[in-house]
Amino acid sequence: MLRVRCALSAVILLACVAGCARRAPDSASSSSSTTVYVAHRIRTLDPARPLAEALAVRDGKVLATGNRDEVLSAAGSDARVVDLGDATIVPGLTDGHGHLAGLGRALSAVSLIGATSRQTALARLKGASSSAFQGDWLIGQGWDQNDWPEKAFPTRSELDAGWPSTPIALSRIDGHALWVNGEALRRAHISRDTPDPQGGRIVRGPDGEPTGVLVDNAMSLIDTVMPPPTEEQFAAQLSAALATCARGGMTGVHDAGMDLRTFHLLQRWDAEGRLPLRVYAMAAGMDSDREKFLAQGPFQGNKLTMRAVKLMMDGALGSRGAALHSPYSDEPAQRGLLLISPEEYEARVRAFIGRGFQVATHAIGDRANTIVIDTLLRVAGPEGVRSGRHRVEHAQVLRLEDITKLGANGFIASVQPTHATSDMPWAEVRVGPERIRGAYAWQRLKAAGAPLALGSDFPVERPDMLAGLYAARTRQDAAGQPPGGWFPDQRLSGEEALEGFTVGNAYASFAEKERGRLQPGMDADFVALSVDPVDAQPSDLLTGQVRLTVVAGTEVYRP
Repeated sequence: MLRVRCALSAVILLACVAGCARRAPDSASSSSSTTVYVAHRIRTLDPARPLAEALAVRDGKVLATGNRDEVLSAAGSDARVVDLGDATIVPGLTDGHGHLAGLGRALSAVSLIGATSRQTALARLKGASSSAFQGDWLIGQGWDQNDWPEKAFPTRSELDAGWPSTPIALSRIDGHALWVNGEALRRAHISRDTPDPQGGRIVRGPDGEPTGVLVDNAMSLIDTVMPPPTEEQFAAQLSAALATCARGGMTGVHDAGMDLRTFHLLQRWDAEGRLPLRVYAMAAGMDSDREKFLAQGPFQGNKLTMRAVKLMMDGALGSRGAALHSPYSDEPAQRGLLLISPEEYEARVRAFIGRGFQVATHAIGDRANTIVIDTLLRVAGPEGVRSGRHRVEHAQVLRLEDITKLGANGFIASVQPTHATSDMPWAEVRVGPERIRGAYAWQRLKAAGAPLALGSDFPVERPDMLAGLYAARTRQDAAGQPPGGWFPDQRLSGEEALEGFTVGNAYASFAEKERGRLQPGMDADFVALSVDPVDAQPSDLLTGQVRLTVVAGTEVYRP
């Protein structure tokens, strides 16, 4: 027997016993504003009706789910019908950790992603278009020395040979290192006499001269002299980022560290009804904007919410900036970098919690994770951590005892499946065979009780939900390597992966009553895919396509 969600009269209830769609309470709206979507399979994640073949949408909400005839009856005779054929509909997929402004910049910059050598990267720079310039600075993004034969950081000399007078700034794939040329160093007044800033490192040669690579907080020395994009450039970049996310199958994004300029533009678009996706913004808590965010407090718009703050404890593993308790296994002189002192971190945590913010902290190395967990427990207490739903962003390398502590105290583990598959060729070399047991340990986190919120960290990784679902299920690269997956006991099942991108992110943003499932009365956010992300062979996800992205009942992407 099919369940009825609302309280109906006894007569109507008896009439429905033989079969009726799971539906929301009757609305005064005309059925002419109702759309019925029919598909081979609808995965609702509604425990009462997990599978359906039709979905009715009215006024931005789910009206009913069930089989085709039931839902058509509930929708009314003049409802619009959209038949999606063999597609699978799933609840709206949300990226739990991305960077919209960063994606916009990356889309306009020279892409160095996938460059297999320095020479390949340099060749791409020579073909740069005018959109890759901010003022007279040439901007690029995505290099990774781990993909190059020599595995070593590049130097300014290669850039100086081709561009002696054009300043160049090239961001590493993880956003935690910058490759610049001599002209950029000159404009930033960086020389052998420039001290390393706190939480940053100017890579130097044997002679003490800067080599052209700046790690973590040292990158700000360049940021302060680089001209920002114009208003026109900025709006175009942000619009392109949102469209790319919709095309990648996202109905929402948790933006991890939004600056004031981005927030104000999205606020305006949201008020004007021009924001296509839901954006859960984390205020940038590491620069001067934080004082303004603190003063204004949390914000709730239509599709834009700011209820969290993003803090950063350390750097990234690939650039050896992740803060470790013991030295790096492949470079014993390095333990990584704390981007903020533990004392200042605690002060900011107290300030933002006092203003009602959820605290989301970037922590990759095991030392950084220990500091974050212990500080939040000291400031908020276990109940405060649980009710505040405080998040550890990445939770990438942890001591086993800290995994237990994280899960037992209600922290949310915001993890990115494609980070594991990108890092697996070299991650164990960085941390060794013992520490790797607590790295990218999704099942250990789940077993400890930590809710998983899955994301991509775009533009570090591709803004592609199908790629994330594949990585979560397989822990393999696109060629199916390594056989069986990298530490396969930490793989997620198809349903666990889907839940991580839906109900997990809804919970992580305090929206589990509105989103994450396709239940009558909840927001009509959903995605139609050419492949079933739960039952299909994982390899099919690599060639799968997004056929439709719907937010609040509005189609925001259709190929």
